[in-house]
Amino acid sequence: MVPCRARGFPGQCGDGLTVTIATQTGVAGYRPGFWQCFNPAIYLISVLPGAGVWMIAGVHDANWLPSLGFATLAVVLLQHAINLLNDVSDWVLGADTEKLDSWVRFHRQNIRVTRVHGWISFLLGGLLGLSVLILADSLWVLAVATPLLILGYLYNSGPQPLSYTHLGEWVTGVCYGPGVFGCLWLLSGEAIDVRAVTGAIAFAALAVSLLLSHQPPQIETDRLAGKQSFAVRYGVRRTRQGVYLLFMIFLLSCGIALWAGDNNPLVLPVFAGMSLLALIVVSRLPLKPATVLLPSTLVLLVTLLAALV
Repeated sequence: MVPCRARGFPGQCGDGLTVTIATQTGVAGYRPGFWQCFNPAIYLISVLPGAGVWMIAGVHDANWLPSLGFATLAVVLLQHAINLLNDVSDWVLGADTEKLDSWVRFHRQNIRVTRVHGWISFLLGGLLGLSVLILADSLWVLAVATPLLILGYLYNSGPQPLSYTHLGEWVTGVCYGPGVFGCLWLLSGEAIDVRAVTGAIAFAALAVSLLLSHQPPQIETDRLAGKQSFAVRYGVRRTRQGVYLLFMIFLLSCGIALWAGDNNPLVLPVFAGMSLLALIVVSRLPLKPATVLLPSTLVLLVTLLAALV
């Protein structure tokens, strides 16, 4: 039996359970399955900003929804690329050599193949995003997107990736808040107002909350590899407090954005009720990514359905 250092979703032992690995192969020779590494649940963080734009914008005009959908798919492909390149960096620098769902393990510890897989996904996501902007006559959005893509690259690359410094959490927040949500908002054609600002804050907070929920099981390996994550610097207790605080900021910011919009009378009461339920769930469940992702997904989904009524 060996500790599972998976990303923490159902079926991947993130709650501290253990998995049995064949003794003849051991951890070093273990090769995870595709779905164990891919794990669709982790890509919700790239889908939720698109749902947030749709919800906060008030669903007044559905003409831009196809563009929003394909742009969200481009974000998913870019996140997949970042996940792969992050696994490569962590493997090379010694942070995640025991993580069982590493893409490096899936590719039989072949760093070159894993890196190529990541760059193919990055290229596909970039081309799809560029196509969406061309068809929507919104190429000017590249002025915002390009610096953030560079920032995302630096997060995982170079002799000192930003993810290994105290800037890692800040970079994540910027990329998912002003980055993903902001670019999707600009693509929607909505005005840059209080809804756009509070929406960007909301999804920056949600992304960092999710990142922090990943960190406690990896404190020891991160410390040995010199990775200055929030959990390494401040410990498990403060990390859990940070997750809860950021989750509250996410809900509060979304609430302000909805209040500032032109929504039907049902939206705010539904959002308030779902938010209260989500806060209770997050405060009581073990600290892991699913604890952040699943309640936030339910809040946005139910509120979006209320907006469609």
